[in-house]
Amino acid sequence: MSVQERKRRERAERERLIVATARELAEQQGWDAVTTRRLADRIEYSQPVLYSHFRGKREIIGAVALEGATEMAAALRAATSTADGPRGRVTALARVYLDFAARNPAVYDAMFQLDGGLAFAHEDTPEPLKDAFAALLESLAEVAGDGVHPGMFTEVFWAALHGLATLTRAGRLPPEDMERRVELLVDRLAMI
Repeated sequence: MSVQERKRRERAERERLIVATARELAEQQGWDAVTTRRLADRIEYSQPVLYSHFRGKREIIGAVALEGATEMAAALRAATSTADGPRGRVTALARVYLDFAARNPAVYDAMFQLDGGLAFAHEDTPEPLKDAFAALLESLAEVAGDGVHPGMFTEVFWAALHGLATLTRAGRLPPEDMERRVELLVDRLAMI
């Protein structure tokens, strides 16, 4: 292995460590607790080393969001690949999405609530975000209905899931009724 290859590998490992540490700290104490000073202390590197990877907290949030989008896409595809029929796939998709949001609140916030400097719905949208949307679209396109644009239907269904996730987490909706909400969403919005 050349010196350059080793340095690239070490740099990539440091970046993974920074992102993993930021994610862990955010999940434990919230994003306000994630500062470059705290991260530098936790990973035992100087702040200048951290800044050589990320220009600041915003880029770190973006990196966590991209990692989360990759994980969410994989979870959605795994759940829908084993479900039977369109109704089973859409129900599995909704359950996995809501479960992901509940189990990973800081990652979910990085993906959809905080400014990570990422463009959504543009040509320059990062590939992991496009893929997460594609994972939704794959199951929802088949139930969009005649004359309904599959992408737009996916956006509306996604918005409903996001609303359920954020309102439940904020204590505005009782969590014990989530399964009934999923069934209502599938029955009425997807109409299957």
